[in-house]
Amino acid sequence: MSAAASPAGQAGQPGQKPLETLDSAVIRFCGDSGDGMQVVGTQFTNVSAAFGNDVSTLPDFPAEIRAPAGTLAGVSGYQLHFSSTDIFTPGDQVDTLVVMNPAAFKTNVSDLKRGGTLIINEDEFDTSNLNKAGYESDPVQDDIVKSRYFLHKVPMTRLTRDSVAGLGLSPKDSARCKNFFSLGLVYWLYDREMKSTEDWIHDKFKKNPSIAEANIRALKAGYNYGFSTEAFTKHYQVPKAKLAPGKYRKITGNEATAWGLVTAAKRAGKSLFFSGYPITPASDILHELSMMKKFRVRTFQAEDEIAAMASVCGAAFAGEIAVSASSGPGICLKGEALGLGIMTELPMVIIDVQRGGPSTGLPTKTEQADLLLAMFGRNSDSPIPIVAACSPGDCFWMAQEAVRIAIEFMTPVFLLTDGYLANGAEPMIIPRMADLPPFKVVHPAGKKSNGEFVSENGQNGEHKEFLPYLRNEKMARPWAIPGTPGLEHRIGGLEKSDITGNVDYAPANHFKMVMNRVNKVAGIANHIPLQEVEGPASGKLLVLSWGGTYGSVRSGVQEAQAKGQSVAHAHLRYMNPFPRNLGDIVKRYEKVLIPELNTGNLRLLIRANFLVDAVGLNKIAGKPFLVSEITQKIDEMLR
Repeated sequence: MSAAASPAGQAGQPGQKPLETLDSAVIRFCGDSGDGMQVVGTQFTNVSAAFGNDVSTLPDFPAEIRAPAGTLAGVSGYQLHFSSTDIFTPGDQVDTLVVMNPAAFKTNVSDLKRGGTLIINEDEFDTSNLNKAGYESDPVQDDIVKSRYFLHKVPMTRLTRDSVAGLGLSPKDSARCKNFFSLGLVYWLYDREMKSTEDWIHDKFKKNPSIAEANIRALKAGYNYGFSTEAFTKHYQVPKAKLAPGKYRKITGNEATAWGLVTAAKRAGKSLFFSGYPITPASDILHELSMMKKFRVRTFQAEDEIAAMASVCGAAFAGEIAVSASSGPGICLKGEALGLGIMTELPMVIIDVQRGGPSTGLPTKTEQADLLLAMFGRNSDSPIPIVAACSPGDCFWMAQEAVRIAIEFMTPVFLLTDGYLANGAEPMIIPRMADLPPFKVVHPAGKKSNGEFVSENGQNGEHKEFLPYLRNEKMARPWAIPGTPGLEHRIGGLEKSDITGNVDYAPANHFKMVMNRVNKVAGIANHIPLQEVEGPASGKLLVLSWGGTYGSVRSGVQEAQAKGQSVAHAHLRYMNPFPRNLGDIVKRYEKVLIPELNTGNLRLLIRANFLVDAVGLNKIAGKPFLVSEITQKIDEMLR
C-alpha cells in the first residue's frame, strides 16, 4: 500500500488517505440520458488508456431519442473495466456504481457486487423522481442496501451549483455540470489525473468559456470532495498493464472498422466509396469516414438502404473499393441489390453491425442473430463469404480481410460486427503502413492500337474479344474498368452465359453458373488461416464461439482451465466458408458447447455441416455474456 496523493498531486500532505493497489476495477456511471454519462465514461476510459491500463468498455444507451427525464426507459450507462493485466470483457460485477437518480439505481444496482462502492446523487432522490422510477419510498434508506454496499450519499447537484456560482449560469445549466462533479470524485477514488480532461473541456467548449470554466470547476470540486470528506476512508490505484511495446490508441469497433476500410483501400491503391443510410448502431462508420476526404474517401448518404446498396454495386462496377454498412433491418432492404452484386460477381463489402430484433427491435442493444440472414437472406442460391470480428480492435483487421477476399475472388463479402463491439472500446496498437503488404489488384488492359486483345497479365490474349466470365485459378472473373477500349460486355441481373457473359436461360448453363459461384466461395477455405484451438487438442469439451462473444468465452475457458478442467476454446472469425480443418477439430471432443447471443445460428450450421450434436448456450437479452454464465455452463456440461 502506498501513500495517497493530495488534490495538487503531491503525496505526504496532512490528511492524506490510504491508497490501496488493485489489479483491476469495474466502474459504471448511470443516470438520465441527459446527464452526460457517456461523456464522463469516455473521459475516464481515455485517461485510463493513456495511463497504460488495459481497458474494455460497455456503453449502454436508451433506445428512445429522448425518454421522459427520470424514467426507467431513459437510463443511460457506461461501464469500464480497467486493469494492470490483459482483460477481454467489460467485467461481470461492478466495483463502483455512480447513480444519478432513482431510475438509474433501480436498473443498475443488481449488478453491483456485495461490498461494492455505491455513490448516489441524493439531491435527485426526491418524491417526483422516486415516483417516476416506481418507488413508494426511498430505496437507499433500506437496511439491506446499507448493509450490502459501501453507500455514499453525495449532494452532487447542490455542490455542483455551489462550485460554479458567480459564472452567470442559470440553475439548470449549473446542474448540468454534475456529471463532471461525479467524474472528479471517481478520479480521486481511483487516483487518476485530471489534466487531460481539463484540456478536453477547454477544447470542447472553446466557443463558450463560461461553460468550460463551469465544467472544470465541477470536476475539481468532485475531486476535492473525495479528498476532504470523511466518508471516503481510502482510495485505490490500478497500475499500468504490461502491454506489448508500440504506439497505442483507444478505439471503438466502429472507428476501427472505418480505419480498416481506409487502410484496405490504401493497400489496394484505390479510392474508397462508402454509401449508407443512418441506422443505429452502424451510423458511426459513416460519420467517421465522412471526415476522411484527404484519404481518397467519398461518402454518400443515400435516401434509403436500397439506394445505398445499389450505389455500391455501381461503384464496384466502376472499379472502386465499394462498401456499405447497416444493421439488421437495413440488411434486409439491401437483399435485392446485393443479389445483383452476386450475379455480376463484383467486389464489394457489406457490414452488418448486429442489434436486437426482429423489426426495429432493440436498436441500441447488442445481439448476434444475423448469421443466418447473412448466409441465406437472398433469393435463390446466393453464396457469399462471411467474416466476423471478435473485438473492437479486431474490426480494423477484419475490415481489411473482407476487402481482400472481395478483390481476390470478385465477390460481395459480409463483415459481421455487433452493437457491443461497435460502441465498446479497447487499446489498439497502431500498425505501420509499411508493414502491411499491398493487395494485388489487376484490371484487364483492353485492346492495343492494332486491335489485339491484352489479357490480365499484359500478354497478347488468345481471344479477339473480352470474355468477362473467363475465370482464373481462384475462379474469379476479370475486374474490367468501364470505358476501357475492347472491354465492352453485358452487365445486369439476368443469368450470364459461362465465359461470354451473354444473357443465357439454358438450364445447363444456369446449373454451371450457380455451381461456379458456389464453388468459388467454397474454395476461399484454401486461402484463409486454419482454425486454431486454445487448450488441449482433444478432450471432454470444446467451447466454440464467434463474433463479440470472444472475450467472455475466452475468459470463462481460462478460468475453467485454471481449475484443471478438460476444456478448449476455438473462436471463429471466418463464418463462410469455415476453416477447412474445423470439421476435424469439433470431432476430437466428447462435447461441443456453442455460446451465442441468439437462439442458435452457429449451432444449426455446425450440426448441418459436421453432424456434431453441439449444445447451445443462448442469451437473448440485449447484453453480452457474463464470464460467470460461461463458467457455470462449462461446469454443468462436465459434471
